[in-house]
Amino acid sequence: MEEYANEPCPWRIVNDTGGAFTMGVIGGGLFQAIKGFRNAPSGLTRRFNGSIVAIKQRAPVVGGQFAVWGGLFSTIDCSLVYLRKKEDPWNSIISGAATGGILAARSGAAAMAGSAVVGGMLLAMIEGVGILLTRFTSEQFKPIAPGEMSDPSVLGPVQPLPFNPDNNYQ
Repeated sequence: MEEYANEPCPWRIVNDTGGAFTMGVIGGGLFQAIKGFRNAPSGLTRRFNGSIVAIKQRAPVVGGQFAVWGGLFSTIDCSLVYLRKKEDPWNSIISGAATGGILAARSGAAAMAGSAVVGGMLLAMIEGVGILLTRFTSEQFKPIAPGEMSDPSVLGPVQPLPFNPDNNYQ
């Protein structure tokens, strides 16, 4: 079995589902707190209570929706890793498209196709940004060949620090 950067697939599905649930609960909780505060009757106590009620009612639902998306995406991704015998950005792009399509299946073929396109495009953009960031950040660690080095006189001569035995260099 190949060594992957992520966890092995059965545990990756569980981990991704839990992480997606957590993200959904936190993000949904923040959104619902603002929404509940704004929609509550006037008065600070009533608005605060409205915010708490909205969080209790809706944040777990949003978390569950995120968990379904994350679990399905991760399951499809792991299946593709198994079938294709390699892990590359195409697995994530195909998984995003398939997840979008599957989750919209109850709305009909047109909605399913549209959601699949949106899911694939979204994951393609995420993977593209990841690849670009990797390339840009790895550029700074690329060794400089002697012929590529710019003129060292631009930096000026290197002066050694004076040695002072009485100084503790603090």
